[in-house]
Amino acid sequence: MANEAVIRELKAIALQLRCNVLEMIGTGKAGHWGGSSSLAETMAVLYFHSMNVDRNNPKNPERDRLLLSKGHAALIQYAALCELGYFPREELQRVKSLNGLLQGHPDLTVPGIEAVTGSLGQGLSLGVGMSLALRLDKIPNRVYVIMGDGEQSEGQLWEAAMAASNFKLDNLTAFLDWNKIQATGRTEDIFSIPDLDRKWAAFGWEVLKVDGHDIGQIIAGINQAKTIKGKPTLIILDTIKGKGVSFAENTPTYHNGIFDEAKYAQAKAELEAQKETI
Repeated sequence: MANEAVIRELKAIALQLRCNVLEMIGTGKAGHWGGSSSLAETMAVLYFHSMNVDRNNPKNPERDRLLLSKGHAALIQYAALCELGYFPREELQRVKSLNGLLQGHPDLTVPGIEAVTGSLGQGLSLGVGMSLALRLDKIPNRVYVIMGDGEQSEGQLWEAAMAASNFKLDNLTAFLDWNKIQATGRTEDIFSIPDLDRKWAAFGWEVLKVDGHDIGQIIAGINQAKTIKGKPTLIILDTIKGKGVSFAENTPTYHNGIFDEAKYAQAKAELEAQKETI
């Protein structure tokens, strides 16, 4: 169990990541606030606590790998990579611009990005390949893959799930961002996939479920996954879409929404106020 000082520090980092995402979206242009903000705590734990990463060398061969299969949430990964110092903070102002480094989906030109993702359902396949490669090379590092819940309707994802189980990839941990909303509405109304925990278990995975906004639970889940032998682990993150901004929470509009000046100011004020509660 992580001590209170560590949890408090990671909470502060998660909040800073949300502030970074808001800065990247700005006003008057669409940005994926909803599914980025739901992952803030997980990204904080992975990059600043649980993963083996090198702040001075994003290509260190002994690093752990993180793949964002739900690539439309790239902003939250950029937010973390910026805090690691992988690129100048000024790049946050140039997201999705021709003269900027950071594009709308993960791209290999960005230090710390392991693969081009965003075509949903493909990230887990990439993770399986990387996990097998690490095993063949006898490198003891781990691969982490973050998927969306709307993404669970993609067939290739389930082929990869079977392969991971078949090859007993215990160096692979996947996360399912279960925020229950996708681009145009609630996932249960668009393509209902009940009993996701039982489905993944039936495919041969160890399945854990945690509160995706509870730092301690996320750390405990990742630590437990590292002890599982002979099969991969899925951690289901029970999250809130748009977490951190009251008018955006559980609201499909902000899957890829636009902040006008008033909404932006309100969102910024709410996030700033949360700093006093950590």
